[in-house]
Amino acid sequence: MRASPSLDPTQRPDLPMSSPPSTSAGPRRVAAVSIRLPPPCPHLAAYRSTGSSHSLRSLYRCLRVRPLGRAEVRRDPGEVPRCSSCPSASSPRLYACLACAAVHCPAHAPAHARIGHEIAVDVDRAELFCCACGDQIYDRDFDAAVVLAQAAAAPAPAMLEPALAEENVRKRQRVEYRSWYPNRKESAVTWRGSGPIFANDENVSSSAGSRLPWGLRGLNNLGNTCFLNSVLQALLHTPLLRNYFLSDRHNRFVCQQRSRRKKGEGADEQITATLCLSCDLDAMYSAVFSGDSRPYSPAKFLYSWWQHASHLASYEQQDAHDFFITMLDGIHEKEHEQCKLHNEGSGDCCIVHKVFSGILRSDVTCTICGYTSTTYDPCMDISLNLDYSNDSLKSVSSNSHVCNGESDFFVLTQKYGMSTLLGCLKHFTRPERLGSDQKLFCQHCQVKQESIKQLSIRKLPLVACFHIKRFEHSLQRNMAKKIDRYVQFPFYLDMVPFLSSSILRSRFGNRIFSITDGDSDADMELTSEFEIFAVITHSGKLDSGHYTTYLRQNNQWYKCDDSWITLVSENTVRASQAYMLFYVQKILH
Repeated sequence: MRASPSLDPTQRPDLPMSSPPSTSAGPRRVAAVSIRLPPPCPHLAAYRSTGSSHSLRSLYRCLRVRPLGRAEVRRDPGEVPRCSSCPSASSPRLYACLACAAVHCPAHAPAHARIGHEIAVDVDRAELFCCACGDQIYDRDFDAAVVLAQAAAAPAPAMLEPALAEENVRKRQRVEYRSWYPNRKESAVTWRGSGPIFANDENVSSSAGSRLPWGLRGLNNLGNTCFLNSVLQALLHTPLLRNYFLSDRHNRFVCQQRSRRKKGEGADEQITATLCLSCDLDAMYSAVFSGDSRPYSPAKFLYSWWQHASHLASYEQQDAHDFFITMLDGIHEKEHEQCKLHNEGSGDCCIVHKVFSGILRSDVTCTICGYTSTTYDPCMDISLNLDYSNDSLKSVSSNSHVCNGESDFFVLTQKYGMSTLLGCLKHFTRPERLGSDQKLFCQHCQVKQESIKQLSIRKLPLVACFHIKRFEHSLQRNMAKKIDRYVQFPFYLDMVPFLSSSILRSRFGNRIFSITDGDSDADMELTSEFEIFAVITHSGKLDSGHYTTYLRQNNQWYKCDDSWITLVSENTVRASQAYMLFYVQKILH
């Protein structure tokens, strides 16, 4: 997404991208940040220089607001917009030219831009788009038009401004956090009134027409930020993380006050101190589970993440797995500081380590003397190579429920092939012979020898994240490419075959080995059953792909496509190109 030259987003990082900027306290904030912004769109600058920019604000008359608060281009109820170059075909995205009102699909929009009509508006999402750059663009006047359209559609507020102001003042006066546990009477009342939690009647899926579970809320795309939205949707509905933040275990107001006292009272230092991913995630949990059905803009979280991972600060598409790792690292830094302040020991008290951290065991055996060197490494996720064995393909062809009548999916699997998650895990834990160019030092032989390496899982995390390696770099062609191979994954997963205890039994038989470090084998096997709750998928090519998330709530699947949430079937989830899979221990779900 390209920014308009009329607005610098760094002036108000605490506001969503759809909010008009404020001039107060602007210069003091700019001095405290240093992020790389994408270059402004030259075509939008040329459009504004011709004196046409005044028409952008007046476009609010051409916009309407859907029941979920999403703006779109106004049209007749029975009108179905189609591309003027290919009217018989349907396209998920259509762009209306601001110069001649011609409607084009993404394939024909660049050709229409060659006549000087580069600036268009997305018909269904009311987003400004440059057909020449092929990217979303931001303009303050057009954003004001969207805000005016939303304000016109909003109901008139009641005359309670003084009371609301007094209530807001009371809400800002936060008290010290105190843990609360219900007594016997309160527990009985809570139990009698418990039931499935749904959102209010206004929070209705646009396609399914049914009520959405509480907490399912769309996230606005801030310009190629589908990678961020997809990971955030998975984390917002991770059971242990959700319980941690909703129970006020990380109080953002207390954290900000503590950070200001630690950093000092200078203006620039205060701004730097308030940048906390945990606080932004806490605010996001409060907003998502507030009952508001309108899409939420994670602009503040994006800004804070840019400060933590400055090498990824741009409006370009980023890798969802890279964002996941850097975000957990940023949360760990702040949580680890809190652990040290409360004298809670090592970083194990960090919530992300409690939830996602596991331990991998690596056994390297010398092929000459048989000496085995064992090391243990912590891991936040497991990256898996795709399995190309014939067993995976046979197992998929024999399972008719994978396709279940979806002929298109069957054709795609025949074209690109299919692996299984179990096959990928077997490939991950199988013995690997290191060649002569990978000799390792043997402590027994005291020289470098050829060896056999085998990985296994010593300790299972509470939430297991499996990352499928779909992007690879070709040394021959000197270019990166995406692997469009499909992955069959089970909804219930048993991790016993991949535990260190199982690997050792298969290697040495049924002899008993005493393992004193960590949990016992019996405890590990009791918590080895996992249940899936989120799938992050990637569709399209490497340079023009799109991330979406499938969430499992109340035994139903919901597709989170930026600001849109729809109810889908299990077959749709199985037919997707999985990129990241999230499983939680069955006893915790």
